[in-house]
Amino acid sequence: QVQLVESGGGLVQPGGSLRLSCVASGSAFSINDMGWYRQAPGKQRELVAGITSGGSTNYAGSVKGRFTISRDNAKNTVYLQMNSLKPEDTAVYYCNADLRISGDYYYHQYWGQGTQVTVSS
Repeated sequence: QVQLVESGGGLVQPGGSLRLSCVASGSAFSINDMGWYRQAPGKQRELVAGITSGGSTNYAGSVKGRFTISRDNAKNTVYLQMNSLKPEDTAVYYCNADLRISGDYYYHQYWGQGTQVTVSS
């Protein structure tokens, strides 16, 4: 009924920047919180940054001061601006949304397919 599609990943050199985008589309829906997670090979998926419907944000300690999460509610889009990228940022980045499809009673967690971010010289 709803899909989240990430874009903006790719290969970047250390110190470089990327901006990830995630757009929710499909059925009519309401979105509460949104966030970005990442998963590196051999590691568990971890929260990178989250943003509430009102715009409050939180970040993993490893990305504070380097990454910025934002959203455009009118466009059902969440962004992750990543600056000063490090090799340890290499991972598949997943968009997440706490979302309720119109007509349903409950909110549910929805995930995008992920976009690869590789930081390497």
